Order: sequence, then C-alpha cells, then structure tokens
Amino acid sequence: MSEKKRRPFDLPPVWLVAMLALAWTQARHFPMGLSFGPVWADLLGGLLVGGGVLLAALAIVEMRRQQTTVHPHHDSARLVQSGIFSRSRNPIYVGDVLILAGFILYWDAVLALPLVPIFLWVLEKRFVIPEENRLRRKFRVDFARYCEKVRRWV
Repeated sequence: MSEKKRRPFDLPPVWLVAMLALAWTQARHFPMGLSFGPVWADLLGGLLVGGGVLLAALAIVEMRRQQTTVHPHHDSARLVQSGIFSRSRNPIYVGDVLILAGFILYWDAVLALPLVPIFLWVLEKRFVIPEENRLRRKFRVDFARYCEKVRRWV
C-alpha cells in the first residue's frame, strides 16, 4: 500500500488545526489565571497570523506558477527555487508555525506555548525530512546546491 493511501489525512493543515484546537481549548477552559498582558499580545498575534497566511499564500502561488504540487506526499514536478523559496526551503511550514504562534498569543493561551516547538518537530519529522529526501533523490545536484544557498527554515 502506498504512503499516499495509508495517510490521507496526515497533512500539515490537519496538524495545524489540531494544534489550534488544543491552544483554543487551553485558553478557553484552562487559562489558570495566566496572560501575556495587554494589547501587545493581540497586536503581535495578529501580525504573526497575517504574516503566516501571507507567507504560505506566496509559496502556494509560486508552486502553482511553477506547475508543481503543494501536497507533501506527492512527488514534485520541479524544484522551486524562485520567489519566496529563494529565502526559505519551507515557507508554507514557516507560515503554519507563525499562524499557530500568533493565535496562541491572540488567545492568551500561555500554557499552549510548548505546542509551537512540538508542531515544528512534527512538521520536520513527518513532512520536511521525507520531502527533502524525495527532492534529493530526484534533483540530486540541483537540490544540493539549493540547500547550500537557502536555509531550511529562515
């Protein structure tokens, strides 16, 4: 059975929604009297969410422009190195992490802060490393050069 068929719901947006649900639940039902403080957390949270959405959107547009898949379990038709991919090899995942961190701040979910590194770890182990291995096998020298020029995250 192929990897695609075994894990149809093992996708980054599903993990993001799960982490957001945990953060919201913590903020709503278990605040424990903790808070990030006044307005600055709302402002920073909104900026992070907006920045994350913008980053992911720029990456998706660039991948569509290059006519390759955004699905993490599918093989890429091209090695995208232009646009936002000239700054980060994983801008959609960076955007997802920013969105999670932003909502945690906005919702005052102080105890949910550990979800950010946990989510980053999940993304790296379940998606980034397997994707990079496929790209390394398919694009060999080009991918090696790309890795030398552009960092994995930022």
